Amino acid sequence: MKKLLLPLLLITATAAKAQQFGGNPPSIKWKQVNTPETKVIYPQGMDSAAQRVANIIQYITPKIKPSLGYRQKQISIVLQNQTTISNAYVGLAPFRSEFYLTPSQNSFELGSLYWPGQLAIHEFRHVQQYNNFNVGLSHALRVVFGEGGQALGNDLSIPNWFFEGDAVYNETLVSQQGRGRLPYFYNGFRALWAANKNYSWMKLRNGSYVDYIPNHYPLGYMMVAYGREKYGSDFWGKVTHDAASYKTGFYPFQTAIKKYSGKNYRSFRDGAFDHFKKQFANDDIVNDNAPKHFVADQEYPAFVNDSTLIYLKTRYNHIPEFVLSSQGKERTIAAQSINMDNYFTYHDGKVVYAAYRPDLRWGYRIYSELVVLDINTGREQRITRKTKYFSPAFSGDGKTIVAVDVEPSGKSALHLLDAETGKLLSAIPNTEKLFYTYPKFYAEDKIVSAVRNGKGEMALASVDTKSGAVKYFTPFSFEPIGFITVADGRVVFSKTTGAYDKLFILSLKSGKVYLKDTSDENMSPEIGAYQPAVFGSKMAWVGFTPYGYTIRKGTLSENDINETPLREAEPLTNMGIDKLEKDSATNLLPLAPNTALPVTKYSKAHGLFNFHSIFPNINDPNYSLELAGENVLNTFQSRVAFNYNRDEGYKRIGYTGIYGALFPYLSAGANYTFDRKGFYKGESIYFNETDLHGGFEIPLNFTGGKTITFLSAGSDVYYSQRRFQQAFRSRFEDSHYTYLNNYISFSNEIQQAKQQINPRLAQAIYLNYKTAIAGLSATQFLANGSFYFPGLGINHSLVISGAFQQKGKDNSIGFSNDFPFSKGFTAESLDKMQKFGASYHFPIAYPDAGFANLAYLLRVRGYLFYDHTHATDGSFLLNGKPFNANFRSAGAALFFDGKIFNQAAISFGIRYSHLLDDDLFGGNGRNRIELVLPVSIF
Repeated sequence: MKKLLLPLLLITATAAKAQQFGGNPPSIKWKQVNTPETKVIYPQGMDSAAQRVANIIQYITPKIKPSLGYRQKQISIVLQNQTTISNAYVGLAPFRSEFYLTPSQNSFELGSLYWPGQLAIHEFRHVQQYNNFNVGLSHALRVVFGEGGQALGNDLSIPNWFFEGDAVYNETLVSQQGRGRLPYFYNGFRALWAANKNYSWMKLRNGSYVDYIPNHYPLGYMMVAYGREKYGSDFWGKVTHDAASYKTGFYPFQTAIKKYSGKNYRSFRDGAFDHFKKQFANDDIVNDNAPKHFVADQEYPAFVNDSTLIYLKTRYNHIPEFVLSSQGKERTIAAQSINMDNYFTYHDGKVVYAAYRPDLRWGYRIYSELVVLDINTGREQRITRKTKYFSPAFSGDGKTIVAVDVEPSGKSALHLLDAETGKLLSAIPNTEKLFYTYPKFYAEDKIVSAVRNGKGEMALASVDTKSGAVKYFTPFSFEPIGFITVADGRVVFSKTTGAYDKLFILSLKSGKVYLKDTSDENMSPEIGAYQPAVFGSKMAWVGFTPYGYTIRKGTLSENDINETPLREAEPLTNMGIDKLEKDSATNLLPLAPNTALPVTKYSKAHGLFNFHSIFPNINDPNYSLELAGENVLNTFQSRVAFNYNRDEGYKRIGYTGIYGALFPYLSAGANYTFDRKGFYKGESIYFNETDLHGGFEIPLNFTGGKTITFLSAGSDVYYSQRRFQQAFRSRFEDSHYTYLNNYISFSNEIQQAKQQINPRLAQAIYLNYKTAIAGLSATQFLANGSFYFPGLGINHSLVISGAFQQKGKDNSIGFSNDFPFSKGFTAESLDKMQKFGASYHFPIAYPDAGFANLAYLLRVRGYLFYDHTHATDGSFLLNGKPFNANFRSAGAALFFDGKIFNQAAISFGIRYSHLLDDDLFGGNGRNRIELVLPVSIF
């Protein structure tokens, strides 16, 4: 059977974003703050963050409504404080939001605002978008299919760049910072423009496997900011209303832009790019000797000696590695463990960095543990367990490590740790309630750190390791500071100034700050200057180019620094967008009150079923409709489904629910099938079936170090009852039986680079044993495994697979058949089957080409395969003998990886199979061609 999909159902809905089913332990007690705009649901102890989020949203909502529309439906926002991820989402199907409350160390990338507040002003803009895009055809889809229908209608009519660009504009409008004012946010496009990389619109929208392409956030911001600047604050409200309504039919968004701007879509885009190019007209032009494609990111250089650097190198065809570079020659030390931030520091043959490790069971609970790498042996040692440490750095003697500790409550502290054991030596008092980033020792009892205050302003500060006393080297401002290094009585750091991120030098002796001149006519220019390293008079830092973050080298002397008096805090540049200062919603964030809002308990049983969408599914001969439900805390998922089978004509209605808030998942369900059809002595007979099932599953996550590892095990009990319809009851007896379905699933893989089709090393094993325990006698055992190995090329992959399935003698139950039969053959469930398979995967081309803003082709890849299945069956005679046959096939497949509608990923292929044996169960001839289609719906 082949999977057929309606074209409109190929879009991935917003509901797929970042959710963790059953991700919080049951010990968490939840509370809520209820306002007309939102229900903020939070773990006990996070009252301050919840109150602030609710107050901000309640205050800014009336002021920012006019630009999109006045529709409002309350949304539930869940504050997640167990994770180390700095992110959030708003989704439909179901309509809810989650904020991940650990702030990022890198203030250049996301800004330095109070993190829950920044999430509130960004994410609630998405809430307003969804509320106001429930119009016209999008609304009709919602009426028919629920929230998933609206998600489909919105995704097809409004590009993802608008969703994020509009939200970034909102955070920039209502605050004194926001990414629209940060130079780092534009680095990607500035680098492309400086290198005269005039990529097509479709390439900018869809990305590339060979060239660097910025994501849709800065692209969207530039489009949205330009539209509001030129055509007024209500421009996008009118455009998106028409687009979501599908007033103009095909290309609704593009047509609406032309209607309200008077420009066609291409002219509008060009105008937006030209507007921002003028803001960065002083950027240097990259020389003609530059590479053609992306090369590698070289990050966080550190001097090993005066002629050797160590840094992290990441290529599109290789996972991140620590590399030693001396006199132009590189030597790989070790692959980097899985992490959320590439930051590391070096001292005397040792590297320390924070590595990612999830909790064994609870998906929202994530740790950031310190790892020390010996560059001489390549061995790593994990020195902390179940910690949330960030930006570690060695002391001058290498015996102590300072790291930023972020508690689930959001409080930040500097911890001093033993560099050998990771033992906590002391926690430095944080009396001023600062958030620390990139701390470094500059004396035995002094640490220098970039700090953020409660407003989100930043300064460079000294912290006494015993008393916690703070001395500020720079005034507080909204200009980000970070990437600190210390050498010979000087502190070198990156800081935003105007439209640029530059290097500054603090003299610890005089307390004065200087601007480092990094211009050098012998080097190709870079955008921004980050991650400095110093060794004597030698200096290295990182600049951004279209070919990756690239290490620059220079000197550090009195001749190339200019004394720069730091100004008092001033507003960041608006990058040529005057409306940011003229709108009635400008700079609302600091004005939001801190009103004490009522707090109540949030019941974990609230809205358990919460049916939100109807999903159609076509899997010929089965046609089904599924009513999906999921509660806000994502601990209970349920499905009511109706299925029609075209072959037999039977109808089935059923319900399945799974509860994930306990250590094992608990599941239960029931199906009733009527008008099942069978044959007896040439006559059709009809019966009805009742199926009940319940079980448990234990999902475990062993990810850590270099590998991503999952193990799950479970067992289900099934009860089935067959009742013959009235016309056949006198001839056939009703029957029933009960069986157990036991399974174990294991997967383990190393990290996978962007271009790699498969991980270079991976294993996936599935074991399943079904056995009847009442009513009838039957067993079935299945073992299935795939093993991935490196191929001849860096992006090639060899996959060896095997499978074995055996039924018990005289089975009375026809268990479902999941055996992976040889490709090209008509599959049949036989008593004993064993299979060996091998396939070799390889890339063919990276076209980076598309048409009409409908489809874009990123990669063409292929694979060669050989499958050999051997099957026997004592109850099935072939030529008068018990069945014993081989099913061998070999062939090739061609796959196309790309995107449709400039945002939804899609892969499809054509497979040719040559049958080396007869297809005994169907089909004619030895050559088969199959279309392999995607399987995701909505």
